[in-house]
Parts: sequence; C-alpha cells; structure tokens
Amino acid sequence: MTEGLQPFLSDGIVALRAPTQVWSGRSGEIGAHAIDGLYHGDTRFVRATALTYGPAGAEPDIAPEWISVAEHSASEVSFDAVLRGVDDDWPDPKVRLERVRTVTDGGLDERLTVSSHLSEPVELRLRLRLTPDFAPLQEVKAGTPPTATWTATRGSDAGAIDIDGGGARMRVSAPDARVAADADVTLEWMLTCPARGEVQVTWSATLDDPSLVVRGAAARAPWADAAPASGADPRLARWVRRALSDLDALRLTLPGHPDDEFLAAGTPWFLTLFGRDSLWAARLLLPVDVATAASTLRVLARLQGTAADPDTAEEPGKILHELRAGELRMPGEGIVLPPRYYGTVDATPLWVCLLGDAAAAGMSEDEVRDLLPALEAALGWMRAGAGEDGFLEYVDETGRGLSNQGWKDSGDSIQWRTGELAEGPIALCEVQGYAYEAAYAGADLLERFGRDGADDIRRWADALRARFQERFWVTTDEGTYPAIALDRDGRGVDTLTSNIGHLLGTGILDPEQETGVARLLVGPTMSSGFGLRTMSTGAAGYWPLSYHGGSVWAHDTAIVAHGMARAGLHEDADILVAGLLAAAEAFGFRMPELHAGDPAERTPAPAPYPAACRPQAWSAAAAIACLAITQR
Repeated sequence: MTEGLQPFLSDGIVALRAPTQVWSGRSGEIGAHAIDGLYHGDTRFVRATALTYGPAGAEPDIAPEWISVAEHSASEVSFDAVLRGVDDDWPDPKVRLERVRTVTDGGLDERLTVSSHLSEPVELRLRLRLTPDFAPLQEVKAGTPPTATWTATRGSDAGAIDIDGGGARMRVSAPDARVAADADVTLEWMLTCPARGEVQVTWSATLDDPSLVVRGAAARAPWADAAPASGADPRLARWVRRALSDLDALRLTLPGHPDDEFLAAGTPWFLTLFGRDSLWAARLLLPVDVATAASTLRVLARLQGTAADPDTAEEPGKILHELRAGELRMPGEGIVLPPRYYGTVDATPLWVCLLGDAAAAGMSEDEVRDLLPALEAALGWMRAGAGEDGFLEYVDETGRGLSNQGWKDSGDSIQWRTGELAEGPIALCEVQGYAYEAAYAGADLLERFGRDGADDIRRWADALRARFQERFWVTTDEGTYPAIALDRDGRGVDTLTSNIGHLLGTGILDPEQETGVARLLVGPTMSSGFGLRTMSTGAAGYWPLSYHGGSVWAHDTAIVAHGMARAGLHEDADILVAGLLAAAEAFGFRMPELHAGDPAERTPAPAPYPAACRPQAWSAAAAIACLAITQR
C-alpha cells in the first residue's frame, strides 16, 4: 500500500454483520494491510492486533504459525495455527490454536481454543494486543495515516476496558484475562491445557457510535427457510448459498423503522443505503424474496425528494442516491457529498421498475397501494426531469458532486471510441430504457388502482421511445448499436459498452434490434468468458483493469443476461451465465464487485481488481438472477 492511495482488498479476509465488519489477513491478525481493522459504521475502532504465546514463566513473544482459514458464513471465520514453541521434539505438530471470529451488529467475539495431543499437560501464556484507532472510514479509503486519539478507563466489570474515541466508544472484555491499557490494550491469559485435551478462552469488543444513521437487521433473513438451490451445475448451488449468506449479513434498517430492511451496497466502503444499488440488489433477489423489495421501496419512498436543492441534487419526486452520517469527502478527487445526496439519474425509474416487478411477484395490494403517492411523484420527476431533447439526463451543478450519475459513476466512464471523455449534460442510453419500462409499469399500476394519468404516461413513454430510435443509434467498425449516451451537443457517444445490454427486455428496442445487440454482447470484444466487459476491446479506452472501461461486473452481466432471457434470447443468456459461473468458482463463490476483463482463452482464472469490494450486494444477488435464468 502506497500512502495516499486507496487500499487493495483482494487478499483480505472479511467477516461482517452490517454495519460492523472486520478485515484481516489469512492469520486473522489485523494490521498488516491498509484495509485491516475492526469497523462499525464509518469508523475504524481497531487498526491492529497481535496474538502471541510462550511457555509459562517466559515472555509470550512467539507468533503462532497459521496454517488455514475457513469462512463458515459471512459473519464467522476460523483460523488454525500450530504452537511449536510449547510442543515436543517430534516433527508432527501436537499443539494447535483455533481462533473463531464472529461478528455481530456492533460486536466482535473471538474464541481461542488450544488443543494438545501431548501426553502431559501444557502450561502457556497467551497475549493479545489491540491498537485502537477511531479513524474515519473515508480517511482509510484515502490512504491517510491515522490521526485519531483515544482514552481508556477500567470498566465496571472485571476484565473490561472502556475506550473513548471522542464520541465513538468501545468496551473490550475478557473475563478470564489480565486486562491493561497503555499505548495498546493488552489481554493476557495463563492457561493449562490438559493432556490430549483442550482449553478455551474468549474476548469480545462492543462498539457504539451514536452518529450512525443505519442499524443492523434483527430479524432472520426472509429467505432463511427457503429450499436450497438445485440444478444441473453444482457450482451454481454453491454460489447461491454463499451469496445468500452474504446478503443476510448486508441487511440494514433505518432508525424508527426496524422492520423495513434493505441491502447495504457492500463492504468495506458502502455499508449504508444506496438508492441504485439497494434497488438492483432487491430486484435481482426477487425470485427468492419479495419482502426485501417491498421494504426497500418503503425506505426510499420515505426519503424521496420533496424540494429543489442544488447542493444535495434533491428534486421533487427524486429517489435518493446515498445516505451517510456526515459529509463524505474524497481526498484528491474534489468530491464532497452531503449526508443525503440525490445525485443519481437512474434510481427514480429503477424504483418504479422494482415496484412493478414486486407487485407482479406477490407484493400485497395494500403495500402497493400505500406507495402510489410515491409512484406518482417518481413518474412526475421522470417527466419533469427530461432535458431539452426530451431525454433523462444529468450534470453536476455544484462542482463537488459526482460528474457521472449512472451506475458507471467514475469520472472517465463515458468515453468516445477515441478515448476522449464526453462532456455533459449526459443522457445515458440505459436510463431511457429504464424510464420507458418504468412508465409502462407505473401506468399499469395507476390503472389497476383506479388512479388518473395512465394514458398520459404511456403517451410520454411512446414519445420517448420514438426519440430514442431516432437519436441513439450509431454505426462503427463493430456494427450498428445504441450509443452509450448523448453528449451535451446531442451527439451519440459511439463506444460499444455493456450499457446497451440493460436495454434488453425493457421494450424500448424492437425484437430484431434486441437480437443484434445481444449478438454484439456475446461476441469476442465484449464477452470475456468470465462475464461481460464494461467496454469493448475495440475502443481506445479499453483496459481490463479499468473500473468501468473494460473490467467485468457480476451484476452488470446478470442484468444483461436477465434482459436477454426476457427477450427470449436464451442461448445468449446462457453464454453470460456460464462466464459468471466460471468466475464465481475462481473467486471461491464470493463474487467481488468487479474483476479484470482479460479473456478466458488467455488465463484459467480472472485476475482480481485489487480494490474491488467484497461482498457486494448486487454481485451476490447476481447469483439469484443466474439461478432463475437456468431454471426457466
């Protein structure tokens, strides 16, 4: 890790129960990597640990030799070591240490078990040092050296230390240990492991941050009792099981509404509500769970825009982009986002699309009826938010917000085939498809519940489709296809990208056009063999490790495969699902946020994008979409 750069994540081990997470190395030790730490919300409470041991009467300064790690669930990981410093002289190790880490909402519990195959008891000392931190998460992401301070006082309970980080607080408890605090917090145990037996100790950390705007979900996951996945390919069942465990651990609620759950976008940076991410994750999860879709819709409806505020990008009827406890600064990028930020062009039509899909999937009539005012406001925003050309578009008016406000929200994501950046306002192709689909879904619901305006919104949608057909098509050496976007001058930005796959199944394309788009997307410039590239290898800006310019995103590929299936293009959908299954197997069935776009014929496994988040809600939910496609 170079100071001032975002930490890499690909080699880290994470255990989580949102909004709490622990990142470590394969030993379970925290501190060797920049991302390592015990986090709760947007604060890192502990940045380093060191577990050592020694024979009784000697300084416990020997490091265990770690030999394995096993991830039992998203929230529980075990690490196994041998303790050769207290062993006999035979070559086989006979004294072992198992470290079982369990993360809960606001808590970390560890169980340390020493087991011995020796014929005599073993006496030893265990010592665990913890280094408190209280660094803001955004400083960790920026690679900023820690600057926070803390104070420690003896807890009211024996074996406990209370640590104050200036608002956030932590209690470290170890009932059977000697507990002390100086530059670090130290826990020390004197142990006697019986012959051919074991001895066990525990410690815990309880975390509190009053500034948090999210809470963990207390109820069992809605899909907890669902039948296990089955199918011809056993890899898919393993991926689905892992994905559902991750999605369970990513569930959050807002204060005051503990029964309305939504999915946090992902770890480590996004354990909060994101309009687009939470909506897509809930939509992809619909084949096994309608309840999360319904509650996600309610959560976002409560935060729906009611006024025009350029500083937050709020507008009447607009759906939120991101919710934080405080202002989010991205050092080096010039981005400063307010706690409630509405800078997204696609969350509002996606909210309507999810409502339509959830209503069709079994969401109760009363639940749908309660959301009709929010639906009417969202449809109103779509119509009012169209630019001079009649398309939904975006531009950051503050100079401090996101310059791109679709799902590819990096600053260089909207490029011409030459590699030049398009200038805004930007009208993304997929957003027009979402809006068309949303308009018809919304009109059907208005009509179903006897509300006015259905015919008007359908006429608006038909006019949008006609304008799209007239303006968005481009022809290059790779063929004829929709532009990724129209730029500020209304020109079609001509790079071939995965964005056009999101149009499939929305109704904005003719069947012949859908077939042509699908053929391009499963062709060699777009399909890597491990999923769909975000940008064609024929574009000057293509790079397999570019965040949005050549990498592969699991959710993106799953959305396109789902659209292919809806359009009746099943063979093409199967090609993309097969690529994702190959990638899932390579990543131990926990799909990262994204991976490199290198072709499968060149490498047996995709290279990780080293800063990719894991787990990510919509990457996990992609498994459910793929399961539904294979079970059609």
